[in-house]
Parts: sequence; structure tokens; C-alpha cells
Amino acid sequence: MITESNPLSIVVIGASGDLASKKIFPALFALYCQGFLPKEFTVFGFARSQMGDPEFRQHITTNLTCRYVPGESCQDRMDEFLNRCFYLSGQYNSSDSFLDLYTKMKSKEHGINVNHIFYLAIPPSVFVDVGRAIGDAGLVRCDAGHPWSRVVIEKPFGRDRASSDKLVKEMGNIFHEAQTYRIDHYLGKEVIQNLMVLRFANLIFEPLWNNKYIKSVHISWKEDLGLEGRAGYFDHYGIIRDVMQNHLLQIMALIAMEPCDKMEAGYICNQKVKLLRSIAPLSLDDIVVGQFTAATYRGHRYAGYLDDERVPNSSITPTYASAKLKIDNDRWRGVPFIISAGKGLECRSTEVRIQFREVNKSMYSALGANHAPNELVIRIQPDETITLTIANKIPGMGMRLKQTSLDLRYHEAFDEIIPDAYESLLLDVIQGDKSLFIRKDELGTAWDIFTPILHQLEEANVPPITYPFGSEGILLPRLVD
Repeated sequence: MITESNPLSIVVIGASGDLASKKIFPALFALYCQGFLPKEFTVFGFARSQMGDPEFRQHITTNLTCRYVPGESCQDRMDEFLNRCFYLSGQYNSSDSFLDLYTKMKSKEHGINVNHIFYLAIPPSVFVDVGRAIGDAGLVRCDAGHPWSRVVIEKPFGRDRASSDKLVKEMGNIFHEAQTYRIDHYLGKEVIQNLMVLRFANLIFEPLWNNKYIKSVHISWKEDLGLEGRAGYFDHYGIIRDVMQNHLLQIMALIAMEPCDKMEAGYICNQKVKLLRSIAPLSLDDIVVGQFTAATYRGHRYAGYLDDERVPNSSITPTYASAKLKIDNDRWRGVPFIISAGKGLECRSTEVRIQFREVNKSMYSALGANHAPNELVIRIQPDETITLTIANKIPGMGMRLKQTSLDLRYHEAFDEIIPDAYESLLLDVIQGDKSLFIRKDELGTAWDIFTPILHQLEEANVPPITYPFGSEGILLPRLVD
């Protein structure tokens, strides 16, 4: 299982935060339990919160699970893992703090040929300060050989094309592009990784995967939550930057891209970039934005977006958006790709709906049979499922048709544990596989689609349409015409 024989140190900057506590450390423990970490590894946490190694280990333990090592052996594996975890408090913009980290790392690491992963689980506003401090402390190896240094950066990568380019340039002065892993955790989800397999490993789908047979594609992300303590962050970015420009656009790229010659990172990214460059920038006619208001939902009273004391009363930040993207190539020309995302909606789900064209001149038309179009639904969360809706005859005398579903439910079809997205992606970082990470030219091209409309919405002060918490959001007919 282990592909790296050199010792490995994983440094999590922002180690006391929710992302590190709930996702990164549990993922590292899961990889350890499955034998995916080198024999000699250490984990270092760095943040501003004051605590020692024992308190840090207790902090980590809260979210560790035993799903890969059930039973009595779990506590032993936890103890083994935690004994390799260390912590140092310091300031993010302080070279002295990172020199202290350097000293602690050298005292705990195994030998000198140690590979390093730096995971920046921190706000984007301090990426560059932290990167410079890491570099100034002598922790970054700039050559491409062994041992190596790699950095993992969480989205959002800027607020528009210009700020993204600036971030890429400044971080590039510290970590080369080959060392940089821009993570979008949706790409690590099992169903997302299956999209290319579904298309290219099954003869039934690829011949139909074009504008001759497909009428529309709708990619939706819904959350039945409000701000959950993230008001300051969210009001600065909004739903378009937080979800649509990254998660949903990446899903769309995998659905619509052309086949690759090889199953390698460079080939996959090249096809995604080619696809993204064929998408026209959005205009005001292509998008609807909304903002949730107070409402009673499922017996509970929810506050509206502007009711949060950390949100300015005049805020026009959208909590919902729906946009029609148009691909100008021979495969997809004329097929609307609708992407929508919203908070404060009626459920929590992420799914892709691919609607095929209606059957014309069917022999069953004379019987007045229902000719609803076929639909392929790929549910990414919460219950991983792939469903194909087809017409079938209803049992009994006479000829009556009904749309029924052929279902693949992951939890029923597979005995294997479905890994968390962060487990898959962190293993890819360790193994040096960038297939599911975002290259800088891909990032810039994605921003080119959204930057004009983001500037128009803000400069024209376009007011969002209001919708009550717990509703289905907003989808105007002009987006699907």
C-alpha cells in the first residue's frame, strides 16, 4: 500500500480550526489505519491557539473514528497515531514562529531525508504571509527531487481573475507549480471520481453524450442550513465564489470534457481547460441571484440572511444563484447547462440531472402513452446513487407505460467503505498524483467565466430576489428556454 519509503512530515497550519479537526486529522488517521502512510511519519499542528502536545492530541481524538479498525484494536491504533502528533502555537505572519516550528520538527523527525506536506487550513487572506514565513524558515525544498516539499491550498483561490492571478504569482515565488496542490474536496468524492468511468468505460453512454440526444444538464447544490457561524467569510465571498465557480464548475467540466488519450493528470487537466475555454462568460441575462429571508421551516423559526448581526443591512451578497452556461463546441452547442447553488433551501443534496430528448414518432404514440424523456440522475450526496429513468410496460392487460428507475445505490451495491473525500485527496498528495487538483491555467480559465458577472452584480448593486428559508430557491423560465 505504501508508495513512499522516505519519512514524511505533515504540517497542518490552522490545526485548531474546524477544517483540520473535522476533516484533515480524521483523514490522516484513516490513511494510517489502512497502511497508506510511510512507516516513519509525524504530524505537526500549528495555529495561534495556545495548547501543548497533550491538549492537541485530545483535541484531535474527538473526531477520529474506528471504521477501518473496528473493535478493541482501535484504541491501540489511535494511541500509535497520536504519539506521532505534535503541536506548536505561533503567529501566522511571524518568521520566528516558523523557525520555532522548524526546530521542533527537527527534534521529532526521523533522519534528514524527510518529505514535507504543508496543509494551509487557514483563511486565504493569510496564505501568502504563511507561505513566506515557511520559506524564510528554510522548510521548503525548491528542487523536484527527493526529499520533496508540497503545499495544499484550500479554496477560495481569490475573489476574481486578478486577485487569483496575484495569489498564484506570490505563492509561486515560494512553491513551484509542481509542488502546489489546489484542493477542491468535491473532486475527491467517490461519485465524482466515477463520472469519467461512467462515461468512458461504458459503451452505452458515450455515443449518446452529445446535443443530438441530450436536451439539458442541471447540476445543483442545496443546503438546508444558514450561515452557521461563517457570516464574515460568506458575506465576503457569496454563493457564486464559494460553490459555483469551483465545485459545480469542476463537476460540469468532468461531465462535458472530451476523452483523454491517457488516464494521467496532465491529459485530464488539458481536456478540462479546453472545455472551460469554450464556455462564454456569464451575463446578467444568464443568471438569477437570491437571498434567503426569515421563515418557519419544519417547525423551527429560522432567521433571514440580513438578520445576522455580522451581515451589513445593505448586503446584496447572494445566498442562492442559478446560471445557464453555454458551451460553444460541436458536442454541446445548444444544450443549456444549468448550475444552481443555495443555502437555506428545503434539503441538503448535490446532484446532476441529465435529461435526454423526447422520443419522436414512437409506435406507442397512437396509444396515448406517456413519453416522458429518459433522465440520468447522479446523486453525489447525501445518498450516493446513480439512477436511469426509462419507460416500462405496466403489468396487466392492455398497453400502459410508466417511467421507472434503474438504481445503483452505492451502499447496497458495494461492500467496501466509501472513503471521505479528504482521504482520497490527501493520499493523492502523498503519492504525487495531481489528477484531482486544479492547475493554475485551469483556475484562471474558470475565473474568466465568472469574473465579469461578479463585477456587474456588485458594480450595478443588483438586488437579490428574496426567498423564504426552506423553499426550493429560484429558477426563472428564461434560464431553461
